[in-house]
Amino acid sequence: MRRLHHNLTFQVLLAITLGVLLGLYAPDTAKAMRPIGDTFINLVRMIITPVIFLTIVLGIANMRDLGKVGRVGGKALLYFEIVTTFALAIGMVVANVTRPGDGLDVSALAKGDVSKYAEAGKALTFVDFVTHIVPTSVAGAFANGDVLQVVFFAVLFGVSLASLGDAGAALTEWLGGLSKVFFRIVAIVMKVAPLGAFGAMAYTVGTFGVKSLVPLGRLMLDVYLTMFLFIFVVLNLILKAYGFSLWQYLKFIREEIFIVLGTSSSEAALPLMLDKMERYGCARSVVGLVIPAGYSFNLDGTSIYLSMAALFVAQAFKAHLTITQQLSVLGVLMLTSKGAAGVTGSGFIVLASTLGAMRVVPIEGVAILLGVDRFMSEARAITNLIGNGAATLVVARSEQAFDERARVRAVAELHEERTSGATA
Repeated sequence: MRRLHHNLTFQVLLAITLGVLLGLYAPDTAKAMRPIGDTFINLVRMIITPVIFLTIVLGIANMRDLGKVGRVGGKALLYFEIVTTFALAIGMVVANVTRPGDGLDVSALAKGDVSKYAEAGKALTFVDFVTHIVPTSVAGAFANGDVLQVVFFAVLFGVSLASLGDAGAALTEWLGGLSKVFFRIVAIVMKVAPLGAFGAMAYTVGTFGVKSLVPLGRLMLDVYLTMFLFIFVVLNLILKAYGFSLWQYLKFIREEIFIVLGTSSSEAALPLMLDKMERYGCARSVVGLVIPAGYSFNLDGTSIYLSMAALFVAQAFKAHLTITQQLSVLGVLMLTSKGAAGVTGSGFIVLASTLGAMRVVPIEGVAILLGVDRFMSEARAITNLIGNGAATLVVARSEQAFDERARVRAVAELHEERTSGATA
């Protein structure tokens, strides 16, 4: 029992439970817990960019084969586009079958102010997104925590370092030592993960309350069910085709899943995922490229939510969309879901820009989703997290950059940890 108390998964689950209870029975006090959750997220964001930079640079520098860097990046982007498009299509199919927006009394629903999202949506273009990848200042990219810009600079730095050959060996060794320091910081930060999960969950339940879920409960149920099916059917089949067990993989990253559940942010688990996927057997070069890029391009959960939310708003406002119009929505979402990556409130920005482009459904319709969005963000973030790990496994296997012996050791260590925890 003593060891169980020291188990991070148990601690985070307990913290989430306490947060929910506080939000239900003392909402005013729960709202005051927001700084705790925000501080933990800030702690994680503080170390995300240097960890990503060092992981990518060291992966490329140790790879030496620059042609392989291009292959890994190309395979990852191809996988991202295929799977996220499939996720968008699944969301649209389910929304058409279940029709969660039918019969909803829009006038009786609480609405929030989405003017800022609508304005941002008008300005959002894919071209702007592409040009934004190149930072005007390296220091600015790190200071602003812009993951894509850091990835871009890290790839350039890693390629340049690898091209130096033996002349860059000393710098590579020094960066390797620095990387160990930052991952030690990650371990320290994760000690307070339960506090962060408690603060974030208490604030969410205390602020929005369970009552806000009732009118839009059908949409929430459909979204959660669709993401469940996507993980346990689609991702399961993909991983099985490449020789992996979905259930074993999920058990290995269970701590990261619960951290994301508590904080509603997949960023909170990003540093841990970099380390976990490498321990599971994926080459550092693959992990360093696929995981950070996936946080912008491989948003499976977000894609499912966006397509379902767009059709839900159309159904709620009794705006009939033809097959051609729905395919147009799919096409627009394929672009805008990438263009909003890393932007605060990106879900509403993407919806606003998509509905604005279609001009069939009022942009103001997004406002009815504000009350329940926070409760669906957990499902989006968890699905995104699992999807990015799955993409890393697929690319690593296709590049013969997966160490099966490392996976066996990782699974054995996990089993030993669970056994010792159960018998303690």
